Amino acid sequence: MTSAAYLDWNATAPLRPEARDALVAALDLDGNPSSVHGFGRAARKVVERAREQVAAVAGADPVAVIFTGGATEANATVVAGVGRSRVLASAVEHDSVLAAGVADGPAVETVPVGPDGRIDLEALDRALAVDPTPALVSLMAVNNETGVIQPVGAAAAIARRHGALVHCDAVQAPGRIALSMGDLGIDALTLSAHKMGGPKGVGAIVLAHPDVAVSPLLRGGGQERRRRAGTENVAAIAGFGAAAEACVADLAVMPELARRRDALEAAIRAACPDAPVWGEGAPRVAPVSCLGMPEVAAETQLMAFDLAGIAVSAGSACSSGKVAASHVLTAMGAGAAAGQAVRVSFGATTPVEALDRFAAAWADLWHRRRRRGEAA
Repeated sequence: MTSAAYLDWNATAPLRPEARDALVAALDLDGNPSSVHGFGRAARKVVERAREQVAAVAGADPVAVIFTGGATEANATVVAGVGRSRVLASAVEHDSVLAAGVADGPAVETVPVGPDGRIDLEALDRALAVDPTPALVSLMAVNNETGVIQPVGAAAAIARRHGALVHCDAVQAPGRIALSMGDLGIDALTLSAHKMGGPKGVGAIVLAHPDVAVSPLLRGGGQERRRRAGTENVAAIAGFGAAAEACVADLAVMPELARRRDALEAAIRAACPDAPVWGEGAPRVAPVSCLGMPEVAAETQLMAFDLAGIAVSAGSACSSGKVAASHVLTAMGAGAAAGQAVRVSFGATTPVEALDRFAAAWADLWHRRRRRGEAA
């Protein structure tokens, strides 16, 4: 029996061995990391070591790392907690940013993107200039659906001229592009463990410096320097730290993964020259491809690939249970084609054969659907 092909790393990456080992080892710790006795101090040591590892992947000070229950919580905390009543975000941000808003305040204002999926910097400049209200600008490092790399540094420079704070959802960046908060000129960055091969259910806010003011979303305890209440998930945090440290080595294999992505897209285009590759005109991370199949609904594609033992996604995995037209592709001007694309995402340990299987399955489905259309 042919093994399944897992090509949905952007939804969740396979757990790294280093993360598994760290997580399992931490499960044997009995102490609460807030306790002052020896058991508590042992748990605290694990948490603080992970804090250093996560800070390193973002080029930040460990004291400026706040552990959360995931990136959705981290994004919501930043958007609602930095004290800005006006929030601007690119139209292709993750729903956890677009839906966050400010309590009792206006909805997030969206800034358009071009056909390549990158934010319109002139539109951002105009939007900030037209209203002097102190603002927060939120711009992701890497789009979760297309792999497009956003010009965060350039956007941050514009925001600075208008006195705005800048947040970057960097969930899809670690191990794929180098991260440096200082180089980007941003105030806050958010991360998710399971996107980089760590355990699910843990994330982080990383601040440019420890004194950046962020009001806690969860209150009632003094954990995380009173910036996020609740006993830390020591085991998950340990796995997070190990994954953050290990993922940096993946940067060395990105050129090879880019070659594999390009070969995959060439195979799709050989089967259907009109198949769109969304975001191909922009800088992209290597192991992500958003592929359209003309006139074939994404839901139909997903079912066919699943039956073939191939796991891919359409849109965001956080919208599980429904397959709707992608708001990302809609913002890029895809029109009806926004509901006809699937995302292939993979990593360093993905066998080349898995991508070959997907290309063959894609071509088979395309030709079957075309023959059916011609016979109708």
